[in-house]
Amino acid sequence: MLESLGFRHGVHPPEHKERTAALPIRRMPFPDEIVLPLRQHAGNPARPVVKVGDHVERGDKVAEADGFVSVPIHASAAGTVADIDWWPHIDGTSAMAVRLTVDPHAIQLPRPRVIPHWEGLTPAQVIQAVQDGGVVGLGGAAFPTHVKLSPPREFAVHTIIINGAECEPYLTSDHRTMAEMPGRVLAGVRIMMHVLGVKRAVVGIERNKPDAIAAMQAACPTDLDITILPLTVKYPQGAEKMLIEAVTGVEVPSGKLPVSVGVVVQNVGSAAAIAEIFETGLPLIERIVTVSGDGVRKPGNLIVPVGTKLIDLLDVCGGLAPDAAEVIIGGPMMGVAQANLDAPVTKGTTGVVVLTTASMRGETVYPCIHCGRCLDACPVFLNPSLLGDLARKQRYDAMAELHLADCMLCGSCSYVCPSNIPLSQQFAFSKAALRKRAGAGAPA
Repeated sequence: MLESLGFRHGVHPPEHKERTAALPIRRMPFPDEIVLPLRQHAGNPARPVVKVGDHVERGDKVAEADGFVSVPIHASAAGTVADIDWWPHIDGTSAMAVRLTVDPHAIQLPRPRVIPHWEGLTPAQVIQAVQDGGVVGLGGAAFPTHVKLSPPREFAVHTIIINGAECEPYLTSDHRTMAEMPGRVLAGVRIMMHVLGVKRAVVGIERNKPDAIAAMQAACPTDLDITILPLTVKYPQGAEKMLIEAVTGVEVPSGKLPVSVGVVVQNVGSAAAIAEIFETGLPLIERIVTVSGDGVRKPGNLIVPVGTKLIDLLDVCGGLAPDAAEVIIGGPMMGVAQANLDAPVTKGTTGVVVLTTASMRGETVYPCIHCGRCLDACPVFLNPSLLGDLARKQRYDAMAELHLADCMLCGSCSYVCPSNIPLSQQFAFSKAALRKRAGAGAPA
């Protein structure tokens, strides 16, 4: 019997999942307008294939993939292309986006599609179907799923790990997916095992989701070697390298990808999305989003059309409470605070957390007291205190030498810092500065 081996370091933030963990998934009404950023996945942004005035049906392609590390974007509602222009993005920047005026009289049924039987397709054909369906990692990183299913030939993949840890506070979208749709998740696992030619899969689920564990165990097929593995609750167990260590006991070397140790990691939502392509023919045009926090009136887990503006989603959830102070995309550990609620939900949006002033830390930052708590918390064994000192002095080259690239921006160091130093934010800025220098041709 496989047992979780855990991983070293990490933290135990309050879970705050009780508001939505038992709430069934519900579908939100279609908004009046959909905004589809062309940049909502890792790699090259998609290229628009529509023009202003075009009418599209639900599921129609509005932008095509620009190369292998890219995926197309599809209309999440029937309507008319109102504009193709710059629009606020949830990452705090602006991005080119296709704006659709939703047809209020449409029944919002997708066009009939030919649905191929994946069993009769070659792995390459399945991978192409996954790319054509616009599937990306739904755990937040939004890395194109078909790329992960196409590992370099020099690596022999022997295990698929399905990430059901969902260790971020407040978020329960993966939890509800496993509890309510275990068959679809496991159908996606079966398809991925076929594509990669592997005989073994492990679904890692933290023990604070007993109903999801039970549902997945009950639905687990007997003709495949799929293990449902309960995990000790710990943050950031949902990070790929931490999950691999917890499941296999193998540490992914610095600077290497999971495939280097024979493992591919996929999110449970991505597995379900792959299955849906071959069940319904529908591309990735909607996703399950947790809306939670003390600052929203009616928390829930909702099926949300991709491109729904945050303000429209929050209105469906009763709107903001009077003492709402901050809206965060994702969880509070790794999420991004929003300055503009017209920014839309993207494929990688796992949750929307609304915090009140009472549930937030103060903004005052004190000098580092060199207590060492950040060293004990860092799951990849960096020295956040030293890196923070270097970041403040903009010594990015020295930070690179101290393995800044290994930092996952998990926020564990910031969470335990008694001086309230925003270490994770400093490291994110430093990584961006190094990328900019490398792009400009300067030595990193």
